[in-house]
Amino acid sequence: MRAKLRDTEIYFDIEGAGLVPDGPRMREKPVAFLVHGGPGADHSSFKPTFSALSPKMQLVYFDHRGQGRSARGPKETYTLDNNVEDMEALRQHLGLNQIVVIGASYGGMVALTYASRYPQHVSHLIAIVTVPDFRFLDRAKSILAERGNDAQKAIAQRLWEGNFENEEQLREYFKITRSLYSITYDPDSPQKSWDRAIVSPDAINVAFGGFLRTYDIRSELPKITAPTLVIGARHDWICPPEFSEEIANAIPNSDLRIFEHSGHAVRADEPEALLDAIAGFIVYKR
Repeated sequence: MRAKLRDTEIYFDIEGAGLVPDGPRMREKPVAFLVHGGPGADHSSFKPTFSALSPKMQLVYFDHRGQGRSARGPKETYTLDNNVEDMEALRQHLGLNQIVVIGASYGGMVALTYASRYPQHVSHLIAIVTVPDFRFLDRAKSILAERGNDAQKAIAQRLWEGNFENEEQLREYFKITRSLYSITYDPDSPQKSWDRAIVSPDAINVAFGGFLRTYDIRSELPKITAPTLVIGARHDWICPPEFSEEIANAIPNSDLRIFEHSGHAVRADEPEALLDAIAGFIVYKR
């Protein structure tokens, strides 16, 4: 499905019923927005793992502007601020009041910003393997220098400089660096999630070559009023767990969970534990 919002067109997909029979009445389930990372990826990486949450929540997947199946436009509009405002416009378009916000990686940055800007519209916030500010860039470079092989260090220069020339180069980056993102990565197993993703070099270039170098939400985090679950991963190289700890310390009503056997790709390394943590948090914090 597509929605014409603001100055763009956003692709979104919905999984699970919103109203379900519950004895003599119909019960309305919470609605969760799943905010994908990258930038330069799409929502497909959430599928099918997060489908297991659909009995408890109606899931709304969407692609950021300029990414996935959403409309392309001027590259200078591919900003975090526009991603946040597009998300708010989609909430209004769907006629929703409060939503559960689940954001991972860059999607977590969007989620944190959204929840601090529109606290009245967030019932629960789940921030997965994300960071509060630009300092993660230098920290990730340091970790890469320790853990990465020569090929990974070389191709990461395109990430830091924001100069991927085409989709093929971006797909090559994700192929070469997969073992950094997931500690359970098996080179002999098919990597279907990345193979079916639509990638956008323009979006990742604008982010890493521009606005992520000054991104800083730290002063806004205390404005978040929703119950918040912050999830970090012990072996995360690009959004290290110390940043998850900082986020949890800054948000008043927050819980912290560090996954000890995961890299950045928690949904690949510990999927069942991740889903249990999210579902349990939504039920417990109502």
